[in-house]
This record gives sequence, C-alpha cells and structure tokens, in this order.
Amino acid sequence: MGIKVIAFDADDTLWVNEPFFREAEEKFAELLEDFMPRHSSLKELYRTEIENLNLYGYGIKGFMLSMIETAMRISDQKISLILIDKIIKIGREMLEKPVELLPGVEEVLRELNGDFRIVLATKGDLLDQERKLKKSGLASHFHHIEVMSEKKTPDYKKLLKHLDIQADEFLMLGNSLKSDILPVLDLGGFGIHIPFHITWEHETIAHEVIHERFYHVSKISDSVKVIRDLGKLI
Repeated sequence: MGIKVIAFDADDTLWVNEPFFREAEEKFAELLEDFMPRHSSLKELYRTEIENLNLYGYGIKGFMLSMIETAMRISDQKISLILIDKIIKIGREMLEKPVELLPGVEEVLRELNGDFRIVLATKGDLLDQERKLKKSGLASHFHHIEVMSEKKTPDYKKLLKHLDIQADEFLMLGNSLKSDILPVLDLGGFGIHIPFHITWEHETIAHEVIHERFYHVSKISDSVKVIRDLGKLI
C-alpha cells in the first residue's frame, strides 16, 4: 500500500503559460480600443471563451477563435481584415513562444523518478501540449502522458483505470485547485497545490481547501519533502 503514481500538471506547474495569455489579451484589447474600452473588451473576450469551451476546449487555437468572434461582435461586424490578421498573428506568436521551465522542475522529476511512476496529466490542445513537452526536454521523465479535454472527477477516474491503480495510490501536483486538486481529493487521492502568481479566472475557487489528503507548498522543490514524509505515514 502507498502512493505508486505521481502526476504533474503541465501549464504553470512545469512551465510558464498563463502570462502569455495575459500578454495576448492586452494586445487584443489595444487593437479594439476604437470600438470598446479595454476593460470591457477583456470582459467580453472572457465571456466568449467560457461560452466556447464546450466547442473548442482549452488552448491557444480556441483562444484565437474566441478573439476573432469577440472582435466581430464588439465591432458590429465592422472590423477590418487587417485587424483580423493581426489577431491571428497574436495567436501564432503564442504558439511560437519558447518553453520556459519553472525553477526546480527538472530536479524534482529526477529525484522522484525510480521510486514512483511519474505521469504528466494536463489539459488543452493535444498538438500544442505535445509541442511544449518536446521543447521542454522533459518527456523522458514520464511513464505516461495524458492530455485531457477536461480535468474533472470522471476524467481522473478514467486515468486511474488506465493506470490500473486505486485512488489512494495516486498523488496529483498542480497550480489549479479547481482542476488539479479537488477532483483527485473527491476520488480519494492525494493533492499538492503549487500556486502560480497568475491564475486564469475560470480556474479560481472561492473557498479554502481543508482536507486530510491535501497539501500546499510555495514552490515545486518543496514537494519532495512532503512526498517523502507522506510515504512514511501511509
């Protein structure tokens, strides 16, 4: 008995992601200043993104489509093809961003490998996540890579079945309480929250998490001690 599999979220847990979206949002709002004030256009963009999640899922390509749709609505279909081209270029720039690993990531993966099966469990666009993983140089650390369209309790249940383990043999690390931690705790697994300084509004929760299998660390390197200590208790 004990933890057999440790899963890591990718975006803003292993490498930088959300700041690129914030940068893109600012460029988008600047392009549309003739039609709507910045704060209003950003609010409209977020509304479009949420409405489109079931159609496009998570990722840069869906974000690009939501930017174009929002621009069309804000401008009452009057936006020029030149501005649409600029919006597409914002998305292309995001897809071409270098992968910036967060401090301590490689050391932690190296430390835990061999004692546990290490899994990457992330959500988003498959092609983009594969691109980032390849650029990161981290692929060799993972026993299994799972790119999920959503990260809710049923999705983790399917992952556990695929890995052929029980929930109490699974530990998830990530920056999102909503997507990385709460669904795993709900199943009976363990969660370690590693906050990132920027969080997408859709991933925030209003309440504090208090749970016997929940742990919080300020940086990923602190997770190793938590995991080692946890192993002694189980």
